[in-house]
Amino acid sequence: MPTSNSMSKSTYAIVTLAYWAFMLTDGALRMIVLLHFHELGYSPVQLSFLFLLYECAGIATNLIGGWIGSRYGLRLTLFIGLTLQIIALSALTLVDSTWTPYLVVGFVMAIQALAGVAKDLTKMSSKSAVKLVIKEDSNNEGKLFKWVAVLTGSKNALKGVGFFLGSLLLSTLGFDQALYSLAALLLLVLTISLIWIKESFGKSNIKTKFTQLFSKSSAINRLSFARAFLFASRDVWFVVGLPIFLHDSLGWDFWEVGGFMAIWVIGYGIVQAFAPKITGSKKAPHRGPTLAHCVKSAQVWIFILSITCAAIALAVTFDYHLYLTLLGGLGVFGFVFAINSSLHSYLILAYTDTDNVSLNVGFYYMANACGRLLGTLLSGTVYLLAGLPACLWTAAALTLIAAISSLKLPRSLES
Repeated sequence: MPTSNSMSKSTYAIVTLAYWAFMLTDGALRMIVLLHFHELGYSPVQLSFLFLLYECAGIATNLIGGWIGSRYGLRLTLFIGLTLQIIALSALTLVDSTWTPYLVVGFVMAIQALAGVAKDLTKMSSKSAVKLVIKEDSNNEGKLFKWVAVLTGSKNALKGVGFFLGSLLLSTLGFDQALYSLAALLLLVLTISLIWIKESFGKSNIKTKFTQLFSKSSAINRLSFARAFLFASRDVWFVVGLPIFLHDSLGWDFWEVGGFMAIWVIGYGIVQAFAPKITGSKKAPHRGPTLAHCVKSAQVWIFILSITCAAIALAVTFDYHLYLTLLGGLGVFGFVFAINSSLHSYLILAYTDTDNVSLNVGFYYMANACGRLLGTLLSGTVYLLAGLPACLWTAAALTLIAAISSLKLPRSLES
C-alpha cells in the first residue's frame, strides 16, 4: 500500500484523466467567456478584467492550496477543484441581459475567480502527483523529465482542444447550453474520481506551519521568479490582444479565432511532450537529460525566446507580410515557449523532495499565477493604448527579465 508521500500508478492514471477533463473545460470556458462578451460589446480592458480575479485567485490558491495538500493530502484538493469548476460553469448561466454592464463584469469576475481557484487546486494536485509516482534517485532524473513533459504537453493540447470546443459550443448551442454541457462532463469525471481514488497521497510527514510557506530555497525562488515573467510574456498578447485583433482587424469569425488558438495550444502541448528529446543530452540519450543539462538548456532557450519575441514585434510594427509574420512568428514563439515551459515544470520537481512537493509546487505556481495576472492586466491595457505590436514588444521585455533571472539557477541539488 503506498504511503502518503507516494502513490500507485492506477491512482495516478485516474488523477491524470481528471486533470485532462478539467483542462478541456478550462480552455472551453475561457473562449466562451471571451467571445460571448466581446460580441456583447465589451471593450478589451473590460474583457481583461473578466479574467483578472481568475489570475488573482491563483496566487492565493497555490500558496494556501499547497499548505492544505501538505497537511490533508492532494486527494482533497483534487476533489475540491473539480467541484468548484462545476459550480462556476453552472453559475455563469445566471447572467441576465437586463443587468448593467458593471454588474455583469463584477459577477463574471467573481465566478472566474472561483474557476481560477478550481484550476489551480486541480493542477497542483496533478503536477505534484508526478513526483510521488516516480521514485527519487539519480537514475530517474531523465524519467521524471519525460513524465512531466508528457503530462504538461498533453494537458495543454487538451486545453487547446477546449478553445475550439468552446467556440464550437457557443456557435451551435449558445452561451447557457454550452456551459451546462461542460458542467455535465465534469460532474461525470468527479463521480468516477470519487469512486476510484481511495488512497491518500501528497500528505507531508512534517507539519509545516503556515508562516513557513515563503521559506524556499534559492533555487526555487529563482526559478519561480523566472516562471512569473515567462508566463507574463505569453499572456500579454495571448489573453486579449491576439483574439480581438484576429476578429476585429483581420475579420475572422469566432470559430476561426477559436480554431487558431486551439491549433496553437495543441501544437504547443505536443512540443512540450517532446521537449526531453529536443533538449536531450547526446552523451547519455538512454538515461534522458540530467538536472545540470536541463538547467543549461533552460538558460539557453529563454534567451532564444526573447530574441524571437523581439523579431516578431519588429516585423509586425513595420507591417512586414503581416499574415505570415504574425501567424508563422507566433508558431515559432509557441515552439520555443513550450520548451521553456516544459524545462521549468521539470526543474521545480527536481529541486524539491517528495515530503515538501505540494508546498513547493504550490509556491511555484503562485509565481506562475502572478505572471499570468501581470500579463492579463497588460494585455487589455497595452492593446487598447497601442495595439498588438506594443503587446509583442512588452512580451520581448518580459522574456528578457526571465532570461536574466535564469542565469543563476543551480545545476545541482547541492548548489
